Formats: sequence, C-alpha cells, structure tokens
Amino acid sequence: MDSTNSNAASAKPAAELPELVSFRNVTKTFGEGEGAKVAIQGVSFAVHDLPQVGELIAIVGPSGCGKSTVLRIIAGLRPHYPPTQGEVLVFGQPVAGPSADRGLVDQKYSLLPHLTVLENIGFGLMLRGVPAKERHERAREWARKVGLEGAEAKYPAELSGGMQQRVAIAATLIIEPKVLLMDEPFGALDPKIRMQMQGLLVELWKEQQSTVFLVTHSVEEAVYLGDRVFRMAAKPGRLVEILEAPRPDEPPEAMRKRPWFTEMTQDLLRRLEEDAAAAGNLEGTRAWKSHRNGA
Repeated sequence: MDSTNSNAASAKPAAELPELVSFRNVTKTFGEGEGAKVAIQGVSFAVHDLPQVGELIAIVGPSGCGKSTVLRIIAGLRPHYPPTQGEVLVFGQPVAGPSADRGLVDQKYSLLPHLTVLENIGFGLMLRGVPAKERHERAREWARKVGLEGAEAKYPAELSGGMQQRVAIAATLIIEPKVLLMDEPFGALDPKIRMQMQGLLVELWKEQQSTVFLVTHSVEEAVYLGDRVFRMAAKPGRLVEILEAPRPDEPPEAMRKRPWFTEMTQDLLRRLEEDAAAAGNLEGTRAWKSHRNGA
C-alpha cells in the first residue's frame, strides 16, 4: 500500500520526511485463552510530518473493526495501549502513554459539568500552570474561533450538542497538539450541524497545520475531510487499503454536489458493504484530479 500523499504539497516527497505516526505490524488482543478477542491484527502504516501543510486521515470500516482501538493506541490510553504485538512510534519514539502532543476528541465531548465554557476551554492550560490572565485570554480567543462568543459563562448543560462539541474541539486545540485524534466527533449531530462542524474543522485544521486522525462511519465525511482514507475490515480488524481523497478546498455542501464526489463515496460504500479486497483508486478519482488541475 502506498502511504505517500500527493494532495499535500511539500518541498520533499513524503517518503523523505520524518514519520510522525507509524504502526509496524501491530496486533491488539483483549483477554487471554479461548475468550481472547483480537481487536486489530497486523496493522502497518506510516503518516509523515508534512510541515506547513498537515494531513487528515479518515478511518472507516464496519463496527468492531478496531478503528477506535487504533486511535487509542496512538493516544497511549489503556486498556487499548499497549499493543499486544508490533511497534507504535510517534515522532520516531515508542508510545509510552498519553502526552500533550496528542489530543483526543470523541463523541462524548468529555466536558467538566461544573466548569463554564471558558473554564473548560482553558482547563488544559491550567493543568500546565499557565497564569490565569493568559489562560483566560487564550480561552476567550478560542471561544471566538469556534463561534461561542457570548456563551463563555454558560455551563455544558445549557449548551446544544453542537455547541458542546465546539467547546471540546477548542479545549483540545488550545494546547496545540501535533496529532489530533477524533473518534466519531460529529456522530450525534443532525446533518446540518454536522456539515457546519466539518467546515469549522477544516478551517481550524488549516490554521493549525496539524495531523488529524478521524474515525467516522460516514463515507461522505471520510471522502470530504480525508486527504487519505484508511479502509478497515473486521474479524479480525485489519487495514485493507489506503485511498487518496480530495483535500477539502470548498464547503461540504458544495463538494457534495460534484459528480466525482458522488462516484467516490458510492464506490467506497460498495467496498465497505461487500468487504472487498484492495482495489486501487476509488471511482471518480481521475475526474476529481482533472477538476483539481483545472482540466
């Protein structure tokens, strides 16, 4: 499988750049003996550090294929970490547990109910010992970036699901993680709010220039957001293929109207439903590249 990314412009080919996250024949088994469950088996990939560009990896696959396991191993979170076999490297070093250079946003928002929006956003900075004045100024700036001006003094219970997710994203990005891990972050939102959050993520990602791993069950979300799509299969969880996708250069509602976008999402959905073997580029890829190149 080709682990380079021709979407992300760089002065060097990706293969010549340092590896930011790499899995080397990684297997994770829960339990022992006859009751042991293999979550992922023999997963290998490399994601390179693309300076001033970043990369977004969308991970799709059926339930139980180990998508969340991959994310939590990168994050260094037990019980998924450490892997049973294989090696996981971040910045060229073995993962040794959680670290501020890796931030996790999931569907559960993980907000502290007794803290305000501003306090939740600045909580990570408080743990780092950032002085209160600077912490509040930076938290207020991030509240503005995610569209929460005027809601800084509210508590999580007073917010909609979309607003809570904006707080969770701001609270993660304020600590400037080099690797952002997102596990079904928009899964509980209605379609309109979901597209708004996708657009917001793209804006923040381009500003941060970080590397993002996003787990999703939506093929449209995967093709829209991903520079590359990791397609996984279950029983056991394994990485089947790595697919190239368009870098989001227009709003999600606009890209979804492109004929090539429909072709790509339908082909990805078919491969998932049929549990197909690796089959090369998605249908529609050539038309997308012609569109990108102005042909």
